[in-house]
Amino acid sequence: MASESPSHSPDDFNRLHVFWHEGMLKHDAGGGVFDTGMDPGFLDVLERHPENADRIRNMVSILKRGPIAPFVSWHQGRSALISELLPFHKQEYIDELIEADKSGGKMLCAGTFLNPGSWEAALLATGTTLSAMKYILDGHGKLSYALVRPPGHHAQPSRADGYCFLNNAGVAIHSALDSGIRRVAVIDIDVHYGNGTAEGFYHSDKVLTTSIHMNHGSWGPSHPQKGSVDELGEGEGFGYNLNVPLPNGTGDKGYVRAMNELILPTIRSFDPEIIVLVVGQDSSAFDPNGRQCVTMEGYREMGRAVREAAEWHCEGRILMVQEGGYHPTYSAYCLHALLEGVLRLSGMLLLSDPVAYYPEDESVALSVVDYIKIYQKEFVPFRR
Repeated sequence: MASESPSHSPDDFNRLHVFWHEGMLKHDAGGGVFDTGMDPGFLDVLERHPENADRIRNMVSILKRGPIAPFVSWHQGRSALISELLPFHKQEYIDELIEADKSGGKMLCAGTFLNPGSWEAALLATGTTLSAMKYILDGHGKLSYALVRPPGHHAQPSRADGYCFLNNAGVAIHSALDSGIRRVAVIDIDVHYGNGTAEGFYHSDKVLTTSIHMNHGSWGPSHPQKGSVDELGEGEGFGYNLNVPLPNGTGDKGYVRAMNELILPTIRSFDPEIIVLVVGQDSSAFDPNGRQCVTMEGYREMGRAVREAAEWHCEGRILMVQEGGYHPTYSAYCLHALLEGVLRLSGMLLLSDPVAYYPEDESVALSVVDYIKIYQKEFVPFRR
């Protein structure tokens, strides 16, 4: 563990390496009533599936033309090889996805549609994330961001879930472990529990998986995990999966307190060699898939906190991986704010919030954070 603040050159300190490939826009989950793909026959206007290309197009454009643009370097993504998927995913599951693609598509579980173009996009998402991780591991940069879709953190070793086919972060973490990295810390701030990533490393003490999410519980056969505080891992992994389920309506203060008082102390104890920040803007105040109230300032503060932890523990190395975020404009704004925090930008470089303020009843959320802190100190060995 570092005893003094590391130093970096100005370019190193202020450069974000974004990995992207426009082929990921080919994934089209269709339309219907929200994410069901259903046409009831009595509505004139049906919605596009919330996981659609427009939300990512806005994220790309805000990073290219927003105030943060001078601090961003762009890198071309690539497709993953099937062999690169297998350390995380089971061969039988990969075969199922390949067969679904060959047969013209399939609904793999509720809301999760593999259509023509989806498999190509999924391979690009995972390969692009692998490239972003390798860029850090090879020493070319400290901060990489895999701007990818379809998302991945619900995809488990042997099943799809929650719009996710392949676990982009999970596959990249395996590549880091294979390269000699001994400890990886995952911080997942998507509004939903990162159950797939947790499942993939549930028996490992080399990967600390932490997740701040709304208290949604299990949502069916594809998502049996509840994301509750007592899902702590098993075997050698006991105590290395830590969940922070926050009540619906939690906003900036609740999320920042959870980050500062639950996630960061855990990171200090674990002392990782790299942090994987799993990013979802669906915790925002206006996301159609979430029930939380985080604003741009909350994302900005969480970005600053994660950057500070990375500076102290892993020479500033952070891989960010895009997940949810389904409001096509506010998600892009919240992404910009998060990256402002990671880059420690200030003043005129900050993008103003078009919403500016959202009322938050913080008392319940803060009491939940206090309860989880007591619980973890009692049941998690390395948090005592």
